[in-house]
Formats: sequence, structure tokens, C-alpha cells
Amino acid sequence: MASMEENFPRGGIQKKPAEGKTPKPKLERDNLFDVQHEEKPQKRKRSQKDQGTQKKFKADKTAAAEDNIMNIGPLTIEVLSEGMLLLGCIKEVSDYELAISLPNGLSGFVPVTQISDAYSKLLTKQVAQGELLEELNSLPDMYSPGTLVRCIVTSIEKSADGRRSVKLSIDPKKVNKGLSSTALAAGMLLSGSVLSVEDHGYLIDIGVTGTHAFLPHQKAKNYIKAVKKGPDLKIGQNLNCLIVEVKNEGRVVCLSIDRSEVAASVASERQNWALSNLLPGLVVKARVQKVAPLGMKLTFLSYFTGIVDFMHMDPEKSMSYSPDQVVKACVLSVHPTSRAVRLTLRPPFLHPGGAPRQLPGQRMGAVLEEATVKAFYKQFGAVFELDDGTLAFARLKHLSKTRKSFKPGAFKEGCKHKCRIIDYSLMDEMCVVSLKHQIIEARFLQYQDIHTGDVVQGKVLSLKPIGMQVKVADGIRGLVPSLHLSDVILKQPEKKYNIGDEVKCRVLECNPGGKKLILTLKKSLVQSKLPVLSSYEDAKPGLITHGFVVCAREFGCIVKFYNDVKGLVPKNELGSDPISCPDKVFYEGQVLKVMVLKCEPQQERLLLSFRLSSKPGPEDKWKCTPKEKQEVKYQVGEIVDVKILKKKDNGLEVSILEDEDNVVAWIPTLHLSDFVATSKLLWHCLQEGDVLPRVMYLSDKGEHIILSRKSAVISAVQEEQVVRSFSEIQPDMLLTGYVRNVMPFGVFVEFPFGVTGLAPKVSMSDKFVTDTKDHFVVGQTVIAKVMSTDEEKQRVLLNLKVSECSSGDSAAESFALLNQYFKELKEIRDLLRRGDPSICELVPGKGVHLVVQDVREDGSALFSGSSVTGLTVTATRYHLGDKNIAPGEKRKAIVLHVDALTSEVYVSLREELLKQRPKRRLRENSQHSAVVQHITEHFAIVSLLETGQLAAVPIACHFNDTFRFDSEKLGVGQTISITLKAVKENDHGVLPAVQGPAKKNVFVRVRNELETALEEMLPAVKHSLSPGDVVTGTVKSVKPTHVTVAIDDKLTGSIHASRILDEVPLGSFPTSTLKAGQKVTARVIGGRDVNTHRYLPITHPHFTQSIPELSIRPSEKEGEFTAMLNLKEDSSLKKLGLYNVGQTVTCFVKKYNVLKNWLEVEVGPDIRGRVPHLLLSLNTKVLKHPEKSFKNGQAISATVTGTDATETNLCLSLTGIQSLEQDTISVGMITKVTPHIGLTIALPGGKTGKVSIFHLSDTYTEDPLGKFKVGKIVRCYILSNENGKIQLSLRQSRLNPKVNSKVEDIEIVSIKDVKKGQLVRGYVKSVTPSGVFFGLSTSLLGRILFQNVSPYFVQKHSLYEKYLPEGKLLTAKVLGVNRREKHIELSLLPEDTGMPSVLPESLGLPQYGAEEEKKEPDDEEKREEPKLKTKRRRGNSESGQEAKPKKRKICPAEENDSGIEVYYREEDDQEEEATEKKSKVRKPGEAPRLQVSMGFTWDEDNAVDIPVLDQKEESSESEEEEDMQSKLKKQTKKEKELEKQKKEKELCRVEAALMDPSRQPQSADDFDRLVLGSPNSSILWLQYMAFHLQATEIEKARAVAERALKTISFREEQEKLNVWVALLNLENMYGTEETLMKVFERAVQYNDPLKVFQHLCDIYATSEKYKQAEELYHTMLKRFRQDKSVWLKYASFLLKQGQTEATHRLLERALKALPTKEHLDVISRFAQLEFHSGDTEHAKALFESTLSSYPKRTDIWSIYMDIMIKHGSQKEVRDIFERVIHLSLAPKKMKFFFKRYLDYEKKFGTAESVLGVKRAALEYVETKSSLADT
Repeated sequence: MASMEENFPRGGIQKKPAEGKTPKPKLERDNLFDVQHEEKPQKRKRSQKDQGTQKKFKADKTAAAEDNIMNIGPLTIEVLSEGMLLLGCIKEVSDYELAISLPNGLSGFVPVTQISDAYSKLLTKQVAQGELLEELNSLPDMYSPGTLVRCIVTSIEKSADGRRSVKLSIDPKKVNKGLSSTALAAGMLLSGSVLSVEDHGYLIDIGVTGTHAFLPHQKAKNYIKAVKKGPDLKIGQNLNCLIVEVKNEGRVVCLSIDRSEVAASVASERQNWALSNLLPGLVVKARVQKVAPLGMKLTFLSYFTGIVDFMHMDPEKSMSYSPDQVVKACVLSVHPTSRAVRLTLRPPFLHPGGAPRQLPGQRMGAVLEEATVKAFYKQFGAVFELDDGTLAFARLKHLSKTRKSFKPGAFKEGCKHKCRIIDYSLMDEMCVVSLKHQIIEARFLQYQDIHTGDVVQGKVLSLKPIGMQVKVADGIRGLVPSLHLSDVILKQPEKKYNIGDEVKCRVLECNPGGKKLILTLKKSLVQSKLPVLSSYEDAKPGLITHGFVVCAREFGCIVKFYNDVKGLVPKNELGSDPISCPDKVFYEGQVLKVMVLKCEPQQERLLLSFRLSSKPGPEDKWKCTPKEKQEVKYQVGEIVDVKILKKKDNGLEVSILEDEDNVVAWIPTLHLSDFVATSKLLWHCLQEGDVLPRVMYLSDKGEHIILSRKSAVISAVQEEQVVRSFSEIQPDMLLTGYVRNVMPFGVFVEFPFGVTGLAPKVSMSDKFVTDTKDHFVVGQTVIAKVMSTDEEKQRVLLNLKVSECSSGDSAAESFALLNQYFKELKEIRDLLRRGDPSICELVPGKGVHLVVQDVREDGSALFSGSSVTGLTVTATRYHLGDKNIAPGEKRKAIVLHVDALTSEVYVSLREELLKQRPKRRLRENSQHSAVVQHITEHFAIVSLLETGQLAAVPIACHFNDTFRFDSEKLGVGQTISITLKAVKENDHGVLPAVQGPAKKNVFVRVRNELETALEEMLPAVKHSLSPGDVVTGTVKSVKPTHVTVAIDDKLTGSIHASRILDEVPLGSFPTSTLKAGQKVTARVIGGRDVNTHRYLPITHPHFTQSIPELSIRPSEKEGEFTAMLNLKEDSSLKKLGLYNVGQTVTCFVKKYNVLKNWLEVEVGPDIRGRVPHLLLSLNTKVLKHPEKSFKNGQAISATVTGTDATETNLCLSLTGIQSLEQDTISVGMITKVTPHIGLTIALPGGKTGKVSIFHLSDTYTEDPLGKFKVGKIVRCYILSNENGKIQLSLRQSRLNPKVNSKVEDIEIVSIKDVKKGQLVRGYVKSVTPSGVFFGLSTSLLGRILFQNVSPYFVQKHSLYEKYLPEGKLLTAKVLGVNRREKHIELSLLPEDTGMPSVLPESLGLPQYGAEEEKKEPDDEEKREEPKLKTKRRRGNSESGQEAKPKKRKICPAEENDSGIEVYYREEDDQEEEATEKKSKVRKPGEAPRLQVSMGFTWDEDNAVDIPVLDQKEESSESEEEEDMQSKLKKQTKKEKELEKQKKEKELCRVEAALMDPSRQPQSADDFDRLVLGSPNSSILWLQYMAFHLQATEIEKARAVAERALKTISFREEQEKLNVWVALLNLENMYGTEETLMKVFERAVQYNDPLKVFQHLCDIYATSEKYKQAEELYHTMLKRFRQDKSVWLKYASFLLKQGQTEATHRLLERALKALPTKEHLDVISRFAQLEFHSGDTEHAKALFESTLSSYPKRTDIWSIYMDIMIKHGSQKEVRDIFERVIHLSLAPKKMKFFFKRYLDYEKKFGTAESVLGVKRAALEYVETKSSLADT
């Protein structure tokens, strides 16, 4: 019909029927943006139209009238066709397209490529350059919604579901294609697009060829100001242009876009508009021709006809139009074929440049309870008036649920209906509404309705690699990224989801502007009840919510929430236990609960934690600086192990080992020890990387965490003899601290927990202080007594006088110091031993032989000797005795002291020390006279007068005792009185002793073992209380195990935790029931001595000066109480006696003593107990960190097991009394790991047990003891307990028999468990001359005879020891069992065990019984070889041509060998015909030598069979020639005739011979003839050269080569190259270096330089000119460094030379030079080369490192396998296969590897190993399918 219209146009509107009668397929149709548009009901209405209109207008009988009326209805998508011009309004702008609203509720889109030509060019340029162009602006920068644009339909695409999308263009070239330059007239309005920005204005593209349009700045500035899109128009911006002036017959036009000028323009007849070029958007004056219910018909511009549908009448005058009325109208659309014109009478369109009214944002989606029907159109739908007076339109399909349920009667004018606004058509200025119930009730209509965190139902639309597309509602689609398809990553989502499935998702992100909706299907997120975190502002500290991990790295995890909010979980917040590799613990996409720690919304920074336990208010905790964050992690006083990172002058930078985060901390040098000298020495001995155990966390003031190793400070903190804050300080307390600063007025002392005090000058020492610096140094450990405190100024005054601070027993204190000093010195010696063992051998008292080096002026001497190399050995004048010595003399001396710091050794030559005297029995605490021999900083070395033995005497009696007047100092040679404290020499060769006479029966309590906290040291106040008195007081402070109560101003009492409640619930903290400041009434039950904290009997003289002990237990307060403290002084023994073994008691945790590894508890105020480590629990987790499991003050129930050695403490157990009977399970701690034997384990109750390596696990491993370390806590099963020997097992099958775990290696208890033919695993015990002994269990050994060890014959037994070391795990087969003698014979042979041979094939050992057989074939082979060579050489050319070329080694050149061989490169193999003609294929890297198997020979002795003319004929011919001359005269006519015939025959024969293809050329002429025939055949030219060379005509051969180069066509590059190579070969063999270089330079110019270089290298290599080859390769590496083939060629060359090290270096250079993408290939190729001719171990290492970095490169795996199958042992090959089949690759690749593995096992393995592979394949398939199921 359309084509008919074109052929026979009928003028005006008469063409319109085409629009109405287009065939209507019964398909749901729509377009890209407008989901709810035309559907089936509407399509039907079109077909019903005829009847409807006929009924309405029965009077109109003519077909034309019927047509016209029928077409007045609204525009539908079927009517749209390619080329149709429409006026549209921009609805939405995105980066890649404009969404356009078209008339009658239709919509379309303009892709970014359809804006304009200039804009498309810029886009192309940007894509090509790959960087952003400044002049290219994005669509949102140029276009804003609400702008009217002229568009042309470029295509209508139909999707699979029948919907249609309309693709439009606003490119002026397409929109204005109907215009020509001649048709342009002033006043015309048309579309233009900015082409370029010029100085005085803009060039505009108006799409008319041959016309240049210009827009002056003046005419554009108003518009630019109004649109507010920047100071300039932008290239590609679409403009509504008015032609102001037309010049040069339309070749130049001047435009204006001034809003007022454009708005005033009206199209007129003068402007030459025709139907062919009529543009939408033109405003015309029109006359009403006919009014119909569905619209009107108008005429305009004299002779055009158009229609206006009911939606485009002016709503104000919609009922009042009459025929012949003149109206202003705007052209809406022009149909390309029917030329039907549609117009609008709506006011906004009647002024060009205007914009239609927009819908207020909140109206979209609104549900209106009552909308009144304004008009109903049977075929189209209904127009409603909404509550605000605006009009809305509902399509027919939106008026009822289904077509059947539609009742036209309900839509009479005035009826009211409930509806919902579902869209707004800008071009119709009407809302689109729906009355469908499901749409009114729908949750979501548009993207704006969806909010982050909403749970939505959707339908699966498609599955793509990036994720799943889900339809949430009509027109709303979301994407579920592949990470969010499930809680775990799905490798094959298609197995879980099918298209069309209903799914429940949660909205992660919604961006309505970009129509972007991201959803998640992770169940844990969808079902989460926790708050949704969708903005940084919502992230309040302490908030707990669900998030998913997007990245796990060594620094921690990044966790994402909704709306792309993401935060960091630092490493130390990943869990309660430190996590070293977060990427192994957490996986991408994992959903976890997290707690917000801190948020900075402006910076979008969020700090999170996986540790959800509400530790002290997270808000307070995280408001602090980063330093304090770590404080939360470590408490002051916590003991940690550290590793030294760096040594600095003033200390050590260390990392804390427990914290995998490796928190960096600082140990000042002076905090390494209590002794200043030791600190420096220890610093000197430690090295970076050393581990320092048991260091205490001291503080984190300043930049670092400060740690300390001062044992006195550590003990004070652990014994709770510290104050944590200023308020806890009481006068007269003794506190351990260290000197912070020394000032002229006094000393500042710091204590743990940061409390600082000042000791003024007067209180510093018992001696007179002249200079404070003489007395104390910074960092020194001191004990201070609190004198007074000033609460206001928070000051503490201290006293450091020894008389005030010591316990009174100076001997005990000084001995404790000496012991501590030597203990630290021992540690230092152990460190020294690893660096310089010789210095550790030198101990005081050791005799050494020395040589005198020098005698100084002061009388001292210097020595040297073999035992003291590197040390300075001196003896003072006193120590030389009376001896006169001279340099060079040999003397014996005795060592007095070794100073490791300065490497000095002090020796003595005095007789009384050297003399060997009988040693007397010495007694402890015995008094002796001694002579001072040497004095160090901390102690003096003295010798006992009676025995000459050396003893050490401490110089100081107290930490604070540092200063001595000269008169008090000890002098060498002085005799003093000492008391021995031990009769055995310590590790340092001296007897520990103290100065002064022994005190009788002094019971010394060493300071650091005081058992009660110093904070409890309350000043003793005289009081009149006695037990039984009731007192009231105020709680002063609450400690874990006791509460202090202020009874009155001065008197303070104490209530123990056991004296608070009658019934104490286990696990509770009784003291926490009292609060500071609370009033309590209590009863006095006893008193405590202030100094010793012993309980005093009431009758004690000092009782009234004690601290009252109180009770608030109801039973004791009211009822009768027994004064528990009225016993005698030694009452503790009797009190402990009241407890029986097995009795259960309630006790209170005091603390866990890390030094002694026991838990200290208090049963009552006067009874203490200890729980050994292993009796704390049966749970290994509790035992690993006991200090974390027991909180101070907690009530626990324990069983009494006895009393300790001093009988002052009860021994308790928390696990009952351990019996350690057979078949029970206990816990133990590993104390020793014995290689190849097993473990020694400490059990509860002080017992030890042994675990054999056969009982460590149910599966034996190569390194069975690897995972066991000393100190590890394990659960163990007691196998037997006989005669005090306990045998244990750690097998899971014993410990957890209910869990049926796989037991790979069953227990072999006795010989009965071993059967003949059985395969068993065990460990090699030893290799002896009689065979290999093999451990099968703790008690059973088997023997393997050497012939059963491997199939190879071994002469050196050391090979067995190398390949069968002790402890090697092997599989053996039982050959025989002799139960009587308990002998088991085993075999390791591969045919028995199915395992690879224990001795690798690569050793090249002879096989058993194969030596003889081997020799014979070898000899034969050798004999055959030369024959073969000659045969090969002799093969005639026929066989050469027939046989396909084979790779073979070329025989070395012989004496008269021309040195040229015809060669062909491997690349040419593709051309098969060519290959067949060519003689040989050379191996890469071999010299391209010319080899000609033609009619001449290389050797004289090597005659080749040549099919030449028959020999006999040849000779007869020559004879005849001779005769001819003699007979010439005599010939008759007949004879002449015969002669002629004969010659003729001869000529024929010669010609035939020459024609014979198999004939070889014989002369230069023959060759000339051949090369004329085939001028481009290099093989002929080369044979020609060889022909000359054979006759040693070198110049002629050169000439032939030059001729060849001129003759061969320039296109035949390879042929030419062949000749060049032959010429190079020739010059190399027969020319000079100079001639060779000349040819080479020319060859490089005319050919691919790289190829020429490579050939010359090969030539050099074959002619063994290695030096030249090396130099050439170096040149190549510089010139072609980016070409990997050069590197590989050089590597191959080096390897042939045997230079493996050079090859390794070359690889490193190659990797630096070559681009990264080539690295993998190069490493792989180098490795292959090394396998063939280099270092196989290095090659393996290369492959291994490559595969560890690129495990998914199957090609490299394949190469590695192939090579290993050729070169490696079976075990190695199997290892590779095992690794490969456990990779996570695509199933197709995995199938390939399984198949290869199976083939290999079938060839080399046993039936069992083949089965193993099949089993593995089956497991892989099962795991895949089970994964898919999940």
C-alpha cells in the first residue's frame, strides 16, 4: 500500500490510510523506556475501529470520509516507521543516550552516536587515543530534561518478548535531509548542531550539503545565559535555529538562536515549505476543517492537511472548536511515506523554544482515590480529571485486569475510579494512569520507589559472566553480581538458577538516575535482622551489622555494606586470636558480623572490627589516637615474646610475636636488665632476628610501645606489688621502679603504670650526697619507699636510702642480686657461644697456657695464646707475683674474669692460685677468709685462703647501694671475711658467696617472693580492736581478692573475698558486690602483721598494731564465730592439716604465675593454694592461654591433692585427682622432641610419658615431628602405665573413637598384625651391611635386603644412606613373616609396592642381571653407526626427493668438504610441496651448510651413483671420432647417409638424456641451462656454487653467488637469504675475516638483520669459532634486546658450551630487557633448554616458581609434565600429576589432565595406581557436583 501511495500520490491527508491499515501482529509491544504502553487491547481496538466509526457516523458513507475519521485517533507504535520525523522532548539524559518522550505516550532513545557527525568524530578520536579530550563534553553537560528536539526514527527494534524500542537520531544531516541549499529561506526554523567554536561565533551543522551556517556570538548570548550550561556552546549541542539571512544562493546562511526571535517565528507560505521538507516543531496558522470525537482535521500553509488527536487539543477549548476557525498549531510529526502530518494545539508548543510542563516529582507513583472520567474512547481508553484538575489518560489495557472483565459502562463521564499515576508523557502534558489492582498495590513502579536494604521478589531473566539479571517489576531490572549469587562463590551458577525462577533478593545499591539496581542473593544478608548500613553518617561507633568481605590482604579486610559504603577491619581486629594470613582465613564475598569502631563521614573512612564483644565502651575506646588502640590490645604487665627487628644505639626495635600484625615496640637498652653493665653486654650480644622471650609490656607513652626485661620490675608487677594510679599510693609503701632522670636536686623514679615520684637529694642515700650523678644512673633499677603524697599537685616524694628500703637482711638481698646477675650472665654466654665459642670456654679458675707479648710501664703484662685468639689478655703487676717475665716466654696462668663487651681476659700468675691443693669439703653458710683478686662493676672475685678456690662476692647489698667512698671500696689483695652460699661452683666457675659473717638462723624471704600485694601495705596504726568486735566503715577500694575498708580516719581494715558471702556461686566475683564508698558493718576476725603479712595470734605483743581482718559473712556477723587466728606462730602448718586429700574447696583466683606456671589462689585470708598448669583443665585451649581463662577474684572449685614442699601452700587441682590409668585420656605438655624417635610429654602430677613417632597421627608423614614444638599442649591417650613408664598415643582414632576418621596407617601392635603380601608404611631405622632396617611400629622392625631395595645394582653403600636417611617414610611390601623368630622380610621394589624406585633412574645405575646383556647391543650399535653415516651420505637424489625430510645431525665437515650445505629453516615446513623438494631440515641452532647430493662428491672415496650416459657408449663414441678423420676421405655417398643417420640418432639420445629429470648436471653449461629454467630456485644456485667449490674454484663460486643475488626476484626473500647464507659459509671456510665481514654487512642491509645475525652465529658455532660467536651474540643482545628468540638462541649456545651459570645470569638479564608479557614464555623456554643440556635441578626450580605464580597456565603444566616424563623419576612425575589434579581449573582442562595421568599410570604404574587415578577423578566429579548443588 505504501509503495502504491508513492507511485500514485493523492495529495494532502488522503495518504493517511496507510497508517491505519498497517498489519498488526498479535504481539505485546513496547519500547525501551516505556513499559506500560500499547499492548493487546489497544491492538484490538484498531481492528474494531471500522465498526465503531460506522456506528457513530452513519451519515458518512464515503470511504474517504471513513478513512479520515478513522485516522484522527492517537499515534501508535505500529504507525512509526523508519524516516518518520517527530517532535520529542528529552525525558532523561545519561552518558550514553537521551531518553525522548514522543507524542501520545510513546518514547524512544537517541544513542550517543546519533547526536551529530562532529560529536561522533570526537568520540572516535577519544576511543582511538584512549584518553579524555577536553573539547568532548558528556551528554548531561549539553542536554537537560524538558528540552524539545526534532528527531527522526532510525530503526524500530523488536525484542524476543515482542516489545519494540524506537531508536531515534537528532543528527541535523538526517533530520534536515529533505532540505537543500536552494530551499533555504530567511525566517525558516530548523535544527542545527554546533560544529566548531570560532572567534566571532560558531559554525553550525544544519545538515544541508553545500551550505555553511554561521551563528554570531551576539545571537547566541541570551540563549547561553538562559540554559546555564556554561559560558560557551559545546560541540554536538543541538539548537533550534532561525535563519536570519541567506547569501550566495543558500551557500552561506546566518543564524540566530535568540529566544525571543525564535519564539516569534511562524512558518509561512513565503518560506517555500513543501511536504518533502516539512519539519516538526514549526508553528503554523491553521484552519479547522472538521471536528470529530477523536480529534480534528486542519488545513495549513494553504494546501497541507493535518490531524489533531484528542490528546493534543487545547484542554481549555477542547469542546469549543468549530469548522473554519483559525488556530495556531505546531507540527508534531510527518510520516515519511504517507506524508500524514500531525499537529498539536497545546499552548507550550505554540511558541518555538518553549518547553512542556513537567510533573512534580512526588506525583509519580501516587495513588489517587478518586479520579473522574472526563471522556471515554472505546478503542483507546479514557481521559480522567485528577484531584488537582490536571488531565490523565489510561490506556484500554490499564482500565481493567483482563479484557474479559472490562465493563465499558463503568467509564461514563463523571464516574469515579481509584487509579495510580504510572508515567508522565511530556509531549502530551498528561499523566498516564492505571486502574489495574496489581499496579495500584505494587510496591515498586520505578527505580525511585526502591530503597537500599529493601527485600524484593524477582524473576531470573538471564545469567551472564558478570552476574544474573533479575526482573523486579515491569521496567525495573536489577543485577546480582556473580559475587552475590550465594553465600559462597558459585562456579556454575546455571546449575542452581534457571531462567524464570523466582528469587528473593535484597537491594544493595539503587541509583534511579542511572537506572542502576544492584541486588544480592546472599541468604545471610537477605535474612539479616541487623540494621542496614547505607551511608557513612549511619555508622555510629558500636553499631553491629552484617557486611561482606570484598578484599582480604595482609593489612586486614575491606568490608562493604549497602550503597557502596565500605570500611577497613585492621589486622588486629580480625579475631580474638591473631591471624597471620587474612587472605587464607577470609574469602571474597564472605558475610560477617562487624562492629563499627570509628567513622569519619566527610573522608568516607570507616574503621570496623570482627571482635563483637563489647569491650570498655567502644566509643570511648576509639576516640583515641592510634597509639592507644594498641593499649586495648596489651595490658601493662602482660608478658610477650619479641623478635628483634633493628639494633639502634639506645635500644632495640622489636616486633611482638604473638601479634601477627607485628606491632613494633621498643626496648631501651637499659631495660634489658636490672644491671647496667649486663644491659650493655646483652645489647652487644643480641642480633637482628633473635627472639627475646618473656618481655613485659611497660607503657605506650610517646611514639612507641615500651617493653622491659628488668626481672625485678616484672616480678613486682606479677606479684601485684605495684600501684596502678596515684590514688592507690600509701605512705611507707615499698615500690620497684627505675630511674627516669637524675637532676642536681634529686632523682625522678618511674614505676610501672606510669606513676612517677621524686627522691630529693637528702633522701637519696645514707651517705652524704655531693653530686647526684655519682649515685644513680638513668635506667637503673631501684626500690623506693613512699614518704608522702601531695594530692593537689599529684606529687610523690620518695626515699631511696638503703636503710629504709631494705628488708634488713643485707646478706640475703645481696645474694639474691648475685644470683640474678649470674642467671643473666648465663643467658649472655649462650648467645655468645653461637658467635665466638672460644670466649665461653674461658671461665674464672680455668688454667691457660700463654705467651708473653709485652710488659707495660705500669708493670702489667700482655699475653697471647692459641686458646685466646682475638682477645686481649692482661695480668696486673700484682698478679704477676714476684716473677720476672720477658716477651716470648711461655707461662701458665689462671683466668680471673672475662669481659665479653671489651673482649678482655684478666689472668693471674700468682702461685697461690696456680698451686694444685687438695680440695676440702666445704659447707654451706660456712665462714672463710678470702683475698680479693679482681673487682668488676657488680661483684668481686676472691680466692679462699685455705683452698685457693675462686668465689664471687657481690659488691652491692641492695639495688640502691651504688655509691662507696674510696675508703669503703674493696682493693685487690685485701683479705675479707665471706660466707659461702653454695658449695658447688656455678656455671661461671665460681662459688657464690656474700661478705661478712653468717647470721644465725635468719629466715630470709627474697623480696620478689613476697606473696601479698604491696598496695595492701597499709600503715600500721595502733588500735584497741580485738576479734569479735563489730565495726562499721566505708569501702575504700575494691581489689579482686579483698576489699579495704576505712574504719575511722586512720584505721583501715581488710575483708577477704571468702568473707563476703556464705554461699559463693562458682564463677562469680564476690568482691564486685561491694562498691567504693559503700557503708558496711563487719566483724573483726583477726589481724595481720604489716611487714610480713602473717596472721598474728591475738596474744601477740604487736596485735594492736596490726591491720584488722574483717568479715561481713551473715553467718559470721550474727552467729558464733571461732577466732581463727588464735593459734601459735607456726599455725599455717596446722591449718593446712585441716584439709584432706580429695576434699573440694572454693577458692579465689589471685593470679596466674607465668614464671612458675601455676595458678595462685586464696582459699581464705590466711590460706593460699597453687594449681599446677596441667591440672587447670582438660581443654587444650584453656591450657594454651591460662592467663586469659581465669580472671582475678573469680570463685572456682578445686580438689585438694596435698601441700607443697615448703608446706605453706595447698596443692590443688581443677580436674579432680588424675589417675593416669591405662586407656584413659589426659592432657600434657611437650617437653622434648627427639628426632626419629618421638616426644616426651609432661603429664599432670609431675609424671612424664613418651609418644613414639608411630603414635603421632593416623597418617604417617614425611616430617612427623614437624608440627610439634616444645611447650605445646596436647591431649593424649594412655596406652600403658607399667613400672612408672607411661606410653602415650596422639592418634585421633584413640582420642576421638566416635569420629570415624580415616586411619591410613593402622597400628601394628605385634607381629600377628603383619600378613604376607601386605603393603605397609613405616620409617627407615638404619642402613647396615646386612640390609635396611625399617620400623613398622614402636616394637617391630622389618629388614629389606639390598636386592629388594631397588632394581639397580649399587656398589657404593653411601648411596643407600643418602637416599634412605633415618626417618624417611616409605611404603614396603611384606615378603615373608617368621613369627617364631619375629623376623619380617620386606621389599621396596617398584613392582612390589607400585611406588617409584627409591634410587632415581637419573643415577644411571646398572640393573640387576642386565650388565651382560647391555654390553652386546652397545657394541653392535657402534659398529652400525659408521655404515649408516655413509649410507645416508650416498643416498642418490631420487631417494632424496622421494623421502620426506627428516631431522638429523649433519656430519662434521671433512677435509675437502666445501662447507656449504643446502639448508631450509623449519618455518618453511608448512609448504609441503616445497619441503618435499628440499633435501634436509636442519635442527635449530645448527649451521646452515649447503649439502648437495648431486653429480659431484664431497670426498674422493665417496663415489655417488649417477645416472649418466652409459659408459660403454661413451668410449665407443670417442673411438669413432678418432677413426673419422682417417676415413673421411674414403666415405661413399651411402656411407655419408648412414653417418648422418647415426649423428641424428646420437643427437636424439643426447637430447633425451638432457631431458631426463633424474639426470644430474655435469658442467657449468648444464647448470646455466638449469638456472635459466628456474632462476628463483636457490637450491640450483647453491648446487652450482658447490660444483665450482668442488673444483676449488673459489672465485667462480663467489661469482655464481653474486649472479644468483642479482637474478633471484626480490620477492623471493627466503631464496635470496639461502644464497646469502651460502656466501657467508663460503667466506667463513675459504675467505678471510675481512671478506666475511663485508659479505655480512651487505647481507644485513638486504635481508631481515636478525635472521642474518642468527645464521652467522650458527656458522661460527659449527666451525668452532666460539669467541667470535660470543661477540656476535653480545652485539645481538644490544641490537635485538626486545626479541626473545635472540636470548633463547644465546642461552642454547651457552648451554652447549656447558656454561650453566652464565645461562642463569642471562635469564635475569632477559627478564629485565623483555616486556612483562613475554616473561612467562621465556622462563619456560629457558627451563626446557636447561633440562636438555643444562642444570636439571635449576630447570625444575624455574618451572616450580613459574607455576607457583601462574598455577592456572595449563600449557606450562603440560610442558613440565612432558619433560619430567622424559627426564624425571616416577615419584616426581606422580607428584606433578597429583598437584595438577588438585588445581581448580575448568572441567575441560581437568579432564585433559586426568586423562594424561591415567595414560601415564597405564604405561608405567600398577593396577592399583590406575585405580587411584580413577578414584581421584571420581572424587573431583563428586565435589564439583556437590558444589554446584550448594
